[in-house]
Amino acid sequence: MNRAPQKGIALILTLILLFVLSVMAVSLMFISQTETWSSLNYRLMSQSRDGAEAGINSAANYIVNTYTQPGGVGDPTTAYNTTVSPVQNPSTATSGHDVILSAMSSQASNYPVSSIQTAFNTSGVGKGSVTAGNTTVNYNTYARLLSMPPTFKAFGSTTPTTVQTWQIVSEGSISTVRNAKVQVSAILEKHRTPTFNYAAFATDNGCGALQFGGGGNTNSYDDTAALSGGVPVTSATFGNVGTNGNLATNGNPTTINGTLSTPRTGVGTCTAGNVTAWTDTSGHVTQGLVELPQPVVYPVPTIPPPGTDDITTNSPCPSVATMLLAGGTCVKTSSIMTLAPTIPGGTMNLRNLSLTANKDLHLATGIYNIDSLSETGNTALVLDSVPVILNVTGSGGGTVVQLTGGGLTNTTGNYDPTSFQILYAGTGTISLKGGANAVGLLYAPNAAFSFAGNTDWYGAVIGKDMTDMGGTAVHYDRRLQNKDFTVGPWMLDSFTWKKY
Repeated sequence: MNRAPQKGIALILTLILLFVLSVMAVSLMFISQTETWSSLNYRLMSQSRDGAEAGINSAANYIVNTYTQPGGVGDPTTAYNTTVSPVQNPSTATSGHDVILSAMSSQASNYPVSSIQTAFNTSGVGKGSVTAGNTTVNYNTYARLLSMPPTFKAFGSTTPTTVQTWQIVSEGSISTVRNAKVQVSAILEKHRTPTFNYAAFATDNGCGALQFGGGGNTNSYDDTAALSGGVPVTSATFGNVGTNGNLATNGNPTTINGTLSTPRTGVGTCTAGNVTAWTDTSGHVTQGLVELPQPVVYPVPTIPPPGTDDITTNSPCPSVATMLLAGGTCVKTSSIMTLAPTIPGGTMNLRNLSLTANKDLHLATGIYNIDSLSETGNTALVLDSVPVILNVTGSGGGTVVQLTGGGLTNTTGNYDPTSFQILYAGTGTISLKGGANAVGLLYAPNAAFSFAGNTDWYGAVIGKDMTDMGGTAVHYDRRLQNKDFTVGPWMLDSFTWKKY
């Protein structure tokens, strides 16, 4: 066979194979480099996002802890158009522009008070940097005021307050061989919420913060509905209770006709090292457990100082001159003593109210600033007209309100619980006894509280620790959802992000 035409084929095949291997090697190099750049891009993007989130948190921290909300002399709410969203700055120079705090060059600021804008624009607030490994990430932030309803006085407070919703936008950027930029947006908001969301709430975070036993129960009613037999018609729903700690129920027919809300979880034995949501011994929670995202914080009420004169039902009324200084009148008969502010619905400043010797104390519409209230024997606190508000100082501690003899009687037939209110800021003890027409609200977020007797209470109660082991039924007024509001905590939510 003639092999002459095949001379040199081995060299050609070698060259082809070498070329293929070279292409493969170069391809592998490019693939390896692509993976390297991809990993680098992901790392830079992640670090930029971390920087942007640092800007979100920095701006939120400023608004929550440093920023002064409008309403003062130098920053009146009239400087804002709150009828639209976002809120507008109606000043002549910037009419129609959104209210914005900005430390970002691409977004102009437009806040009515220059000092607040300057504070936001400082390093570490609206702009700054963070270190991620050996990389410096810069952030720049702006905050847009989305809503600001009219000011209102929160329950238990004498100072008008404002609730706001802000949109915070932050850009995190890295300038290296390969630049990176990520934008993060979040919503920072406060809500106006009903103060009395529950039939009973205990702010303590430990075991047995809320205790029901002896047939104690909750349910609900509507104070505007027609009465039946002289009392409201109740429903076995919406008798919700809540606590920052544990609910303990004991004995059938102890029943919570509603939900239990708490940031705790689990059902069973409660210990200091393992605080469960519910410890049950033959009790019932008809509508299950609701896990709260965080503990509920109730602001401490503002309590005016009391007066200097004691009122005792087994003693004569103080002199007319003394009562005039206290802001009211005192009338005593053989069986009762009656107090009334000089101005109908006005304020009386007294010290200690003592119900003794089988003589009832009657109160007329007004605000009573007192130090303590005690009741012994077959006596009762009787409301002749409403609303009646007791602001309790409780300077001596111990039992600051003891209304466990004849309890509370409302003669007006008004089952609106705002008709009788007890407000107390201290850490003493409060004991109440209800009845067929005991209607009221207790707001004492730092106090230990208990119900006495197999009675009824129409309204709602808030205390630190609450005990109802005497079979008291707490009837929650559903209309409290639209009365007496407070301000909830700031919440940061609705995160979104995008990269450039």
